[in-house]
Amino acid sequence: MRVSRTHALRFILGLLAGLGGLACDGAGAADDKQPIQVQFTLDRPIDAVAAAFVMAQVNGLFGNEGLAVTIGAAASSPDAIARVTSGSSDLALVDINTLIRHLDKEKADGPHAKAVFVLFNRAAYSIIARKSRGIQSLAELEGKSLGLVEGDPAAKLWPAVAKLNGIKLAGIKRSVISGAVREPMLSAGQVDAVTGSSYLSGINLRDRGVPADDLVLLKFADYGCESYGFAVIVNPAFAATKPEAVKGFVRAAVGGLHLSVKEPGRAIEQVVSRMDGGNRDIELERLRVILRDNILTAEARRNGLGGIDATRFERSIDQIADDFKFRKRPTAADIFDDSYLPPLNGRLIN
Repeated sequence: MRVSRTHALRFILGLLAGLGGLACDGAGAADDKQPIQVQFTLDRPIDAVAAAFVMAQVNGLFGNEGLAVTIGAAASSPDAIARVTSGSSDLALVDINTLIRHLDKEKADGPHAKAVFVLFNRAAYSIIARKSRGIQSLAELEGKSLGLVEGDPAAKLWPAVAKLNGIKLAGIKRSVISGAVREPMLSAGQVDAVTGSSYLSGINLRDRGVPADDLVLLKFADYGCESYGFAVIVNPAFAATKPEAVKGFVRAAVGGLHLSVKEPGRAIEQVVSRMDGGNRDIELERLRVILRDNILTAEARRNGLGGIDATRFERSIDQIADDFKFRKRPTAADIFDDSYLPPLNGRLIN
């Protein structure tokens, strides 16, 4: 059968059009690549501590990394760690010293949750006291009553800090209290001092009507405590199968932290909009305290955001060991993995 020249030309053009359509579909499929779903858990209801992650979310920094991040909240650091360990959460913000103690209890020798980004270069552990009760230094706690909050990392490290400063625990009236009554008991004068965090109890007590000039914050970091504080941890299976997603999350968190430093007011507006009854002025003060005392430290300015000084970290583990019997003492490398951090020039503080 003879094929006319016209029919042949139409066939060729149709074939080329079909190939072009396939090429366009392929490009479209690449453009429509679905983001990686990431479940991120805070260790408590959202407040100023979460500013960096909220700013990363609302400014599209997670999205730019191909991530769709959902931010949830656990009841505590142990709860958040358990979620990451079980795989119900991919990443979480937890107290790194709680992680150290938790990992010592695990029996498995295989992969475990590790920290990949340190938010608090200095832990906020403190004793909050009333000057009107005759306390302005750690030494003046002797003979006074101290409320040790059950499960509080500051309460757990207090014996080591006391030892560092030559304070005899036997000379202090100690009672174990719950976190729910910490501020009420101190404001009512039922105890002279309590353990807690400088950015939480110190500000919350002023909100309860305790005069600012009657409060003293005895920050453990000022008394020889080497501890780091909040850190992002990752599920080992998630890290193994999606390492680029972990790196992207950390890059976005660093970017969100930079934005929080530059625009703390806007960061807090975003945080408060996600809180149940949040107070903008209180959370803004909280963020400023956190940035000044816990994040933008001399070490962080020198070595960049998110990392650790391994020698200091080893000393902090030794301080935990002062009042905690490790089955096997971990090393810094057992707890922190720096391979997910961006290059130093991307973590330096502007």
